[in-house]
Amino acid sequence: MKERKGYLIVALMCVLALSAVMAAGKPAAAAAEYTWSFAQPWTRPLTDASFTKFCERVKEYSGGRIEIKFFPSGQLGSHDENFHAMQEGSLEIGVFSPYPTLIPGGCVPNMTWIIVNWDEMRLAYRQPDGILYRVMKDAFDEVEGHMLFACSQGAYGLGNNKRPIRTTDDFANMKLRVSASTGGVKTLANMGKGKGLTLETIPWGELYNALSRGVVDGCWTMWASLVEERHCEVLKHFSDLNFIWDGTYVVMNKELWNKLPDDLKQAVTKASLETEAELLAVQEKAEKTFVEKLKERKDFTITRLTPEERDALRAASDMGPMWQELCGKWLEKRYPGKDMVKVIPAELEKIHKEVLAKGAKK
Repeated sequence: MKERKGYLIVALMCVLALSAVMAAGKPAAAAAEYTWSFAQPWTRPLTDASFTKFCERVKEYSGGRIEIKFFPSGQLGSHDENFHAMQEGSLEIGVFSPYPTLIPGGCVPNMTWIIVNWDEMRLAYRQPDGILYRVMKDAFDEVEGHMLFACSQGAYGLGNNKRPIRTTDDFANMKLRVSASTGGVKTLANMGKGKGLTLETIPWGELYNALSRGVVDGCWTMWASLVEERHCEVLKHFSDLNFIWDGTYVVMNKELWNKLPDDLKQAVTKASLETEAELLAVQEKAEKTFVEKLKERKDFTITRLTPEERDALRAASDMGPMWQELCGKWLEKRYPGKDMVKVIPAELEKIHKEVLAKGAKK
């Protein structure tokens, strides 16, 4: 018995020694050539899952040369703090809203009626020739950013506690909450002109209480906010005008991008395009889920506008002068002599008609 124990001990020692030799001869995993941080200032589980996949894709397509750590839910600071960090290069990548106070060219995606559905989004932001992709790429370029891809939670419609909204007459004697978004405010004012419409500026965080107490009759909101922020609890009607389109952008520091070798640029671009397509599909699917949840509420009505009704409201918005007023100065400075204040709306109108025609053929 003692001899057998001794044999087992010797055998075990041999195995351990062999393992040590093999481990010593095995090369250690190579450290990443680039280690980046990616900041998300908000808590958005759906987009966060896709952003995590983006980091994994970049690592895979770069052969491990680029490793990105994702920081969700404001772990690296507020939106504006992240933006300034990206500009100076202390943060490599972030997701940003097009606030004109930070990105002067952000005046363009903040205009109303630029996109009314997901198919238009795909065409307007298609890389490399989509009109809004081109403009926003230039807009971020001048503030030291390189735009990787666009993402969205969808369209804003109008919720209220008086009646469904289909025509300008339906704005009669309503009091609607608005923000400091000049384009949105002017659009509502034009659609409700002469109808007794009044507009109140109320912070988004106070909106639920304002609706519940009747301070305002309604507001612009979106499918996600109706469910996740419980706006459906304090609203009776929702009409899918789709006149404002939510948009954010994943952007990296321009100097860092410019210094990358071409093969790594291709790896990041491939990961960006795949993530953008995935995010659009995820958000569109989520929107359908939100709609089904809202349909279950017996105290809530959903009004679907026809393309003709939506276009009539679009015409009543009188967007032409607003393009010059809100975007003209930046567009002329960025694209001197190209009359982009007319070119952009014309290209967006072309996309709108193309998508409508495809829908009619289905």
